[in-house]
Amino acid sequence: MKMAKNLTLIAALTLAFASMAQAQEAAPAPEAKPDNEVSYNVAFVSDYRYRGISQTRLKPALQGGADYVNNPTGFYAGTWLTNIKWVKDGGGDGSVEWDIYAGKRGAISDAISYDVGGLYYYYPSNKLNPSANTFELYGQLSAGPFLIKYSRSTTNLFGFADSKNSGYFDAQINQEIADGYIVNLHLGRQNVKNNDAASYNDYKIGVTKDFGVVSVSLAAVSANTNAYTGKGKDLGKTGAVLTISKIF
Repeated sequence: MKMAKNLTLIAALTLAFASMAQAQEAAPAPEAKPDNEVSYNVAFVSDYRYRGISQTRLKPALQGGADYVNNPTGFYAGTWLTNIKWVKDGGGDGSVEWDIYAGKRGAISDAISYDVGGLYYYYPSNKLNPSANTFELYGQLSAGPFLIKYSRSTTNLFGFADSKNSGYFDAQINQEIADGYIVNLHLGRQNVKNNDAASYNDYKIGVTKDFGVVSVSLAAVSANTNAYTGKGKDLGKTGAVLTISKIF
């Protein structure tokens, strides 16, 4: 019954996205950007949660990356790294996640934009069998504060056997409410192919504020599963996550 309610909520968010996209007025023309841009990002998080599941056994993480974008074409590429603990908890080795991705962004209309691409999650020397290394293709649509995204693995998913073609659905609302404070709402559904016990829903309710020097966000995050554990800890339990980040 809970599963049916969650799927109904996902459908409602999707319909709301479509309705708002139709009603969205054309945004003012953006300022001209250089043809090529490179940016860097760093962050401290009190708990690295990915799709609702802690990757660091409910402990902090340091993260950083770099991004390139070609504005005339919308092509982009980037890389990102973070410390993790889950691979060792799963009986493997290694304490680093290294992401490499590329894709293309653009506009379907004045109201709707898209983002399509691929992302490779690399866990050096992970020694898991099947390997933790995972590749996903993704597609995203956004309109105003609304965003929906679907990711699908073309490999086994994060070490799960026979899990090729697993999918993740992500629905978000990121709405400014006052003086630069942005409310962040997220609902996700992870389906692990041929492994129903590892499939689950996840949620996030948070607020973000850019203070110029750094951006700060605080969120409550949860996943409705106890199938993911590390050293006896429930990695999907409801918890608060503090993020301090900077893009330069």
